Amino acid sequence: WETYKADTSIDLKKHHKPSTLLDKFAFWSVKSLRWPTDLFFQRRYGCRAMMLETVAAVPGMVGGMLLHCKSLRKFEHSGGWIRALLEEAENERMHLMTFMEVAQPKWYERALVMAVQGVFFNAYFLGYIISPKFAHRMVGYLEEEAIHSYTEFLKELDKGNIENVPAPAIAIDYWRLPADATLRDVVVVVRADEAHHRDVNHLAS
Repeated sequence: WETYKADTSIDLKKHHKPSTLLDKFAFWSVKSLRWPTDLFFQRRYGCRAMMLETVAAVPGMVGGMLLHCKSLRKFEHSGGWIRALLEEAENERMHLMTFMEVAQPKWYERALVMAVQGVFFNAYFLGYIISPKFAHRMVGYLEEEAIHSYTEFLKELDKGNIENVPAPAIAIDYWRLPADATLRDVVVVVRADEAHHRDVNHLAS
């Protein structure tokens, strides 16, 4: 496995205040998606994280792919953005592989993942073609929501409402965690990753 070192000192409370009409549309689009997610998953944060990561792993791949094609068409470099976005997609995929070990999703949750990913991939692909600025801003706000969700996940772990099981081996290998790491340690590094993606996408926008 390739390894990755999370920067847990990153500012988790940073928020990009919507200023333009495009920013406000991106912000409220993300907020509107939170209500059905809260309704469906409620406090099942393991399954919620799994669903979140199946969606979160799409934008980096779509953006990287479209920038790759643009670079080929225009015979010019991307300034490192292709690699940055593809690394983001891979990092989010590793989040998913980790939470699959934890959540053990039911068949209907797997079916929901397929449906949501199918809709989101095509919608994001079209949105990125129309306005990359809007697409990255929306991902920035999605990552802000992810930070909030993982913070709530940590609160439930600290209260004892969710069992703090040993970290999956895939997470220990990927984040170079101690051998005795727990689920809480995994959530902390994943939340830090999301904060990094938040900053990258707001910068890209």
